[in-house]
Amino acid sequence: MKASSSQRQRLLGNRKPGRRLFGLIAAACLVGLMGATLSTQAAEPAAGYQVITHPGNATTSVSREFLADVFLKRATRWDSSERALPVDLRLDSPVRAAFSRGVLNRSIAAVRSYWTQRIFSGRDVPPPELESDEAVVRYVASHTGAVGYLTAGALPSGVKRLEIR
Repeated sequence: MKASSSQRQRLLGNRKPGRRLFGLIAAACLVGLMGATLSTQAAEPAAGYQVITHPGNATTSVSREFLADVFLKRATRWDSSERALPVDLRLDSPVRAAFSRGVLNRSIAAVRSYWTQRIFSGRDVPPPELESDEAVVRYVASHTGAVGYLTAGALPSGVKRLEIR
């Protein structure tokens, strides 16, 4: 059954169909732009973490790319030829989420997927996951090539902070 023109006008609120469609498209675009702005802001969080290494490591600053390669085990050595030993915080750590987004440019879920593929293909295993900032500090302080991250703030003794450039 076909609607008469007066029925269409009542259904459309006396608007022309083209205007209603334009309004819906404009609203969808606005929502999309707002979402893109929010996701861009979320992709660039305030650091919330600091990167640390063993005090015997000669490196004082690293690029984000090199650091990501170390944590994804695509790079295995420091410039000094010392073996790089990355260490992660536990999966539910907000500091890990900030580090994953800020350095690896991936969510924790994406990093887990990366490691699942690497494990099943027999290529490598992920860095060890430790329970706390204190555990990361102990690990880094006791392994010359170690690198880890922890909550931003005061630098614990026995480790040194790496600048990310």
